[in-house]
Amino acid sequence: MTVEEMRKQKKKYGYSYEYISQMSGVPVSTIQKVFSGVTASPRLKTMRALTAVLDGEFDDAYYVREESPIYMDYINDSAIKLYTDDRYDGHTLKDYLALPDEQRAELIDGVFYDMGAPVPAHQIISNKIAFTLESHVNRRKGTCTVFSAPTDVQLDEDDKTVVQPDIFVVCDRNKIRNTRIFGAPDLVIEILSPTTKGKDMYLKGYKYRNAGVREYWIVNPINKYIIVYDYEHNDMVRLYSFTDSIPVTIWDGACEVDFAPIQEAIAFLEE
Repeated sequence: MTVEEMRKQKKKYGYSYEYISQMSGVPVSTIQKVFSGVTASPRLKTMRALTAVLDGEFDDAYYVREESPIYMDYINDSAIKLYTDDRYDGHTLKDYLALPDEQRAELIDGVFYDMGAPVPAHQIISNKIAFTLESHVNRRKGTCTVFSAPTDVQLDEDDKTVVQPDIFVVCDRNKIRNTRIFGAPDLVIEILSPTTKGKDMYLKGYKYRNAGVREYWIVNPINKYIIVYDYEHNDMVRLYSFTDSIPVTIWDGACEVDFAPIQEAIAFLEE
């Protein structure tokens, strides 16, 4: 990507220099020099880092590191603009309930987002994570309930947003209605696919955080990483691989999801 193309992308997405710096690891002063032409020949490493952010397809795993964690404060209006194009279609819960049974979609701030059928690897991962969480609740005789898609969540307790997280845990039984979940789950886990990656990582991540979700996991089966956002404790972010055993923060680490057996279970699909 050329510098001129970067300028156009910056304007298109409405990114600030501070945002680009946070996501790329490149100092603000360096970015300003590159964009203004003061630095005529930027270093290749700098250009690659900036391109990774500005091409609209960057991978958060590249940026999550202990010395420079991602905070969801930076994934705000710019990210929402990126995936909604400032649309507001004015759809409501009534429109959502009127959709044909065979049409899967989510309603986010009045906008419909179609959902494709999950692939086998997605379902294997989902089933095994849900089983681990459910087993923990049963062993502890806990009051939390584990759900899997397609279960409707009226996230903001209004009529403009209904989502279907891949896996989620609700510990307040008052939120569980006969028709849907009313309010924010405690834990949400989304398993990425090429068609849902942007929506899950940015738009829904932002919505979950603001709605009061305590912990959010993003599972990337293709690049084999898991990002864990601990919204309850200062937006702490941790990056794991498919060889790690990941503690569930809402349960103070008393439950862990071991991804090594999950990787073994889907390995045959990658041969």
